[in-house]
Amino acid sequence: MKDTQDNRIIFHIDVNSAFLSWSAVKRLSEDPNAPDLRLIPSAVGGDVKTRHGVITAKSIPAKKIGVKTGEPVMRALEKCPELVLIPSDFTTYRKYSNAFMKILKKYCPVVEKASIDEAYLDMTGLEDRFQKELNAGGTFPRCAAEVIKNEIRDTLGFTVNVGISSNKLLAKMASDFTKPDKIHTLYPEEVPEKLWPLPIGELYGCGPKTAERLTGLGLKTIGDAAKADPDLLISILGDKAGSYIHRAANGLSRSEVVITREKAKSYSNETTTPEDITLENFDSACVPTIKKLSGRVAERLQRDRVRGSTVFISVKTALFRRHSRQMRIDNPTNDAGRITESALLLASELLMPPSGLFAHGEAIRLVGVGVTTLTESTFDQLDLFSWAEEKKKNDAAAQKKKARDDKLTGMMQKINDKYGSGAISRGQKGFKNENTDHPAR
Repeated sequence: MKDTQDNRIIFHIDVNSAFLSWSAVKRLSEDPNAPDLRLIPSAVGGDVKTRHGVITAKSIPAKKIGVKTGEPVMRALEKCPELVLIPSDFTTYRKYSNAFMKILKKYCPVVEKASIDEAYLDMTGLEDRFQKELNAGGTFPRCAAEVIKNEIRDTLGFTVNVGISSNKLLAKMASDFTKPDKIHTLYPEEVPEKLWPLPIGELYGCGPKTAERLTGLGLKTIGDAAKADPDLLISILGDKAGSYIHRAANGLSRSEVVITREKAKSYSNETTTPEDITLENFDSACVPTIKKLSGRVAERLQRDRVRGSTVFISVKTALFRRHSRQMRIDNPTNDAGRITESALLLASELLMPPSGLFAHGEAIRLVGVGVTTLTESTFDQLDLFSWAEEKKKNDAAAQKKKARDDKLTGMMQKINDKYGSGAISRGQKGFKNENTDHPAR
């Protein structure tokens, strides 16, 4: 099978163990004699003092011992008691990510930032920018990859992997081959040799549950899925997922590298939960997750000075099926409390008996919260009922304050009647009167 875009040259550049590498570089810059975290069993994640939470990044030595990203810190420590744990440091991550992206843009005008530590580059037609290396006997595009990779390592102190292909999917897969500080190619003609022997779970976009289902049917490798009847995959996974797995397994992708993203039509965050959510642990597992996700969405809305009037929630079941609900709210908002309130209501409708997913024995492994129907309004519009409710609250507060002041005035009057006028008076904020004719009584 051939794709019509096989003449492109696409790089996927990925920082090796980014969070851990960036923390290691920072430590070495502060103390050159400190141990390099990348060379010892170490990991980023959780609360270092309490040793709770999950692993978010690990060193290669830790990986060899069996430490896995996403597993509980306590389980990682059972595998590797000498594991060095370090806290997250997003200020440092942003600093090195910006420096990383700056170097990429120096060499390529078309850079798509995929995440804080990875990017796609469309290097098509850029041979002239590397004429010096070509004159020295280098071959394009490998010489370009060497230049970029080595400059990042030599100037910033951390390493990257570079995957080279004619489309984004294969470039991404190539960059995940052996690490660190490596360059790999995965052109369409190399797919049978380099891609097909890999376990199906290593195919980009094939999650653990999908891999488990395919493996259970005898489709154990990417090659097995590539050679399978597309109709069989669709019957197992559905139209969209089945078609994607078949195309991806054959190395096909039409996705373009884009410099700028379209203006956001919605803001959302989702997370895979450490444990399946059921009716029994809804309050302890789902509610805090929704609150956290709503807070993150609110922060992004506030940062971009936009508000939304539709809140939605999305869940993925243990059987890998997605379900969602949405609701329109009266006025656009970017307030975490209002988003949380709406999301919890939607979650209750979607999950709770008698008609929700829990009533059918479903368990939830992923939760997402989002806001759409966006506006750039910079103020909250209060409707008549909201205004009346707010006025009611203010009136009640004013009455309570008046009652407290009246009580205080009565007490002062009684003291002054007993001990003489001026024995006690109201204090003035920010003013200290040290001249008093009345000693303490």
